[in-house]
Amino acid sequence: MKATGFISLWTLVLLPCVQLANPAEHEDVVKHAIKLHRGKGAVMAQRKQWVLESCRKLSGLLRQKNVVLNKLKNAIRAVEKDAGLSDEEKLFQVHTFEIFQKELNESENSVFQAIHGLQRALQGDYKDVVNMKESSRQRLEALREAAIKEEMEYVELLAAEKHQVEALKNIQHQNKSLSMLDEILEDVRKAADRLEEEIEEHAFDDNKSVRGVNFEAVLRVEEDEANSKSNTSKREVEDDLGLSMLIDSQNNQYILTKPRDSTIPRADHHFIKDIVTIGMLSLPCGWLCTTIGLPTMFGYIICGVLLGPSGLNSIKSIVQVETLGEFGVFFTLFLVGLEFSPERLRKVWKISLQGPCYMTVLMIAFGLLWGHLLQIRPTQSVFISTCLSLSSTPLVSRFLAGSVRGDKEGDIDYSSVLLGMLVMQDVQLGLFIAVMPTLIQVGVSTYSSIFKEVLRILILIGQILFSLAAVFLICLVIKTYLIGPYYRKLHTESKGNKEILILGITAFIFLMLTITELLDVSMELGCFLAGALISSQGHMVTEEIMSCIEPIRDFLAIIFFASIGLHVFPTFVIYELTVLLFLTLSVVIMKFVLAVLVLSLILPKTSQYIKWIVSAGLAQVSEFSFVLGSRARRAGIISREVYLLILSVTTLSLLLAPALWRAAIMKCVPRPERRSST
Repeated sequence: MKATGFISLWTLVLLPCVQLANPAEHEDVVKHAIKLHRGKGAVMAQRKQWVLESCRKLSGLLRQKNVVLNKLKNAIRAVEKDAGLSDEEKLFQVHTFEIFQKELNESENSVFQAIHGLQRALQGDYKDVVNMKESSRQRLEALREAAIKEEMEYVELLAAEKHQVEALKNIQHQNKSLSMLDEILEDVRKAADRLEEEIEEHAFDDNKSVRGVNFEAVLRVEEDEANSKSNTSKREVEDDLGLSMLIDSQNNQYILTKPRDSTIPRADHHFIKDIVTIGMLSLPCGWLCTTIGLPTMFGYIICGVLLGPSGLNSIKSIVQVETLGEFGVFFTLFLVGLEFSPERLRKVWKISLQGPCYMTVLMIAFGLLWGHLLQIRPTQSVFISTCLSLSSTPLVSRFLAGSVRGDKEGDIDYSSVLLGMLVMQDVQLGLFIAVMPTLIQVGVSTYSSIFKEVLRILILIGQILFSLAAVFLICLVIKTYLIGPYYRKLHTESKGNKEILILGITAFIFLMLTITELLDVSMELGCFLAGALISSQGHMVTEEIMSCIEPIRDFLAIIFFASIGLHVFPTFVIYELTVLLFLTLSVVIMKFVLAVLVLSLILPKTSQYIKWIVSAGLAQVSEFSFVLGSRARRAGIISREVYLLILSVTTLSLLLAPALWRAAIMKCVPRPERRSST
């Protein structure tokens, strides 16, 4: 039927040509048509024959596979029953047969998966982008699973090769007598094998089937200088040690955190280079800022800008640098608490508790008002307002360095009020991080479920208040029964050896940090309370510990401020300079005015004059807005544009803070006290 239809079609096409052509040409035209028809038919016949032959080959291969699998099963049973083979030889041979069985089965599965993929692709609608995306995702999943299976098979082959080598060694040892040294080395080898098996965690096998684990394709990148022939040996060593960098399809970069073989010491040379570079460049940057009258911390921020993604882009281990910088915050707050005795804390605790709460509520109220006028989602308005309500504790701590004075004639010291409010804001930060998942759910919930989410937020607030009560109860017990004997023991053991004192104080800081972390309160509060508890032992104790901890704090603070500079993008600031300056000045003025208003209501009449200095210290945005902003961007609360605006406003407010602080000090602080404040 097909051939008949084909001839009829060609007859209709060629009939006019035959009528128009000369009689001598009729025969050539007819021969050409027959030739074309025969060629087409030959191609169709060849295709049909190819399909039949391929099906016969595939069917024959499948039958042959089943025969081979039966033979392998019989061979495994024969090996297991063979009494002449040692346990190592049996293990090796059985392992090899099982690997071959698995390879045959996987090859068969790959064929049918390819057929199923072709069928799914032919049935798909490629005018629909969503359908194409889903098909691509399914193919990626199949490829990832195939890659994982192949990797596992390769690892099993390596294990089989190892068993084979061990079996050959055992045979050689049985055939010849060993010297005493060879016997010792053989015992050491067996002990090393047992040690390797004991410490190996099998993290890949244990986690590949865990819910939420995804298979990703990554690139393994070596050092640039490793391309040269002179460094070939270095590259091979690094490849064996697993010190290369991995990059996934989302451009995230990874480094080795825990090696398979823990017996070999390793070092992250990227991180070492980054810390060395920051340390060297921080000196001229800090020196330059000191020369022109700016705080040195801005030199460290400039150092981070120059080395970060917006500058030379030479920092490879950004996450590790930021993590180390967090310890600078811990030690800074410890020294703040060390200068902040419990007596002073009791004197300003009401102001410290009420002030930040009132300011946060007012900031959120203004944020919702502006968000309603600008048609911004309420969840986004609440988040932005909360971020902007926080102030930088490390920055103000540097302002107050050496300016803490005793109270005079019953007045409240501005440094006590300012530090108390900042510490309370750190507690609010922990509360807001805990509430953020609920805030995300509120943003996607219907009005019928908002009541449940608000109830959940209230429950979380109650949990935080309970945790705070537990923390202060623990502090009371430590102050009454533990801190005195603990310090006296440290002081006795550290005579002539300061490292015991430093280690003991650091351990106490980390203990308080861990306690507050376990109770879902901010770690920064634990560091502050550790300093406040130690300061209760007297002025001499405070001076001794401060002299030991300050150098550590200074170095880690350099890393912290440099890590802030890694997130400053000067090009973006220059492009949107007018908008950013307007937003920054608006935020600074609003925070200053709200702080003055709140402090006017809660400060005693005899201490009203300090409200200007405290408000100036609070009129900037905390660097922790970087952390909150990154989490909110990943969660979809804010967009990329809003995130960059928050980063830029935070940076500019921190740059304006020293000028506002100096203006407040010049206006409100008497001249004898001004020298120590600036």
